[in-house]
Amino acid sequence: MNIDRSVIDGKAILVTGGSGSFGKRFISTILERFEPARVIVYSRDELKQFEMQTSELFKSHSDTMRYFLGDVRDEPRLTRAMEGVDIVVHAAALKQVPAAEYNPFEAVKTNIMGAQNVVNAAILQGVSRVVALSTDKAAAPINLYGATKLASDKIFVAANTHKGERDITFSVVRYGNVLGSRGSVVPFFREHASRGYLPITDKRMTRFNITLQQGVDFVLNCLGRQWGGELFVPKIPSYHVTDVAMAVAPDAEQREVGIRPGEKLHEEMITSTDSMSTIEFEDYYVILPSYQVWDVDEFIQNSSDKPGKRCEYGFEYNSGTNEHFLSVDELREMIEKEL
Repeated sequence: MNIDRSVIDGKAILVTGGSGSFGKRFISTILERFEPARVIVYSRDELKQFEMQTSELFKSHSDTMRYFLGDVRDEPRLTRAMEGVDIVVHAAALKQVPAAEYNPFEAVKTNIMGAQNVVNAAILQGVSRVVALSTDKAAAPINLYGATKLASDKIFVAANTHKGERDITFSVVRYGNVLGSRGSVVPFFREHASRGYLPITDKRMTRFNITLQQGVDFVLNCLGRQWGGELFVPKIPSYHVTDVAMAVAPDAEQREVGIRPGEKLHEEMITSTDSMSTIEFEDYYVILPSYQVWDVDEFIQNSSDKPGKRCEYGFEYNSGTNEHFLSVDELREMIEKEL
């Protein structure tokens, strides 16, 4: 599905975490493909905002760009930033698993209270569309980061039932590891390759994989598809962590060091418990909201290019049992292209 230009053209768009990896790529993409009236970067990192302002692409769109220093923990600042905004993409989060385990209250303040603040500000300012980014770690979470993102997902889905008569839709996008992103396994392996060995937590480990651009494109498509309350999950490939090691440093020794606290052998994006409320479409899944806010049969027939179908009870979307795994050569090509 190609998003209708009218969803973006002429609209004011705010991106929380707008100076991060996703935010920059998302904003770059809409500047290159569409004609938004205004794009607002909302983030707390003044250095990253300065670097954006001085880069060629963003300088060439200086009339369109706005830069707000602020934290999603600060509801009054968010509310001010959303004045006159049509679309909000919520990408701000504390994402590092070990940091969240060691600083649990900070993760709660940003990932849960921040989500509530985004919802409140969007409703107050009459925003039309909100999409929040989630993570595979929010499905059956075993670490605090995943638990806070699950709570965030629930907040955004439930917002569709307490918005009153306001014309606003809230949806969530959940996907897996972004290849080569900050803190991911590829930079970690590259750092260790010069030492002649790569630390492997467990050689059985698998992960879902999506590129940064694929993530951006999926979010854009979901903005055009949303009815409100959906949790969108793309159909994406998996990889074996040992194959990533081979793609990065084929001659390096692979040393198994043991799984870390809060890690799973295989990631899930849809659990078997969710199967009864999951709809499968051609290239993505939708987990339906707990409270019915529109006709599900009509949604199945009309919310995508082709009708969807209900998943059978017991279905699960797991990186270890995925039908599509990337080969070493495919991984190497993707790494070279993305980094």
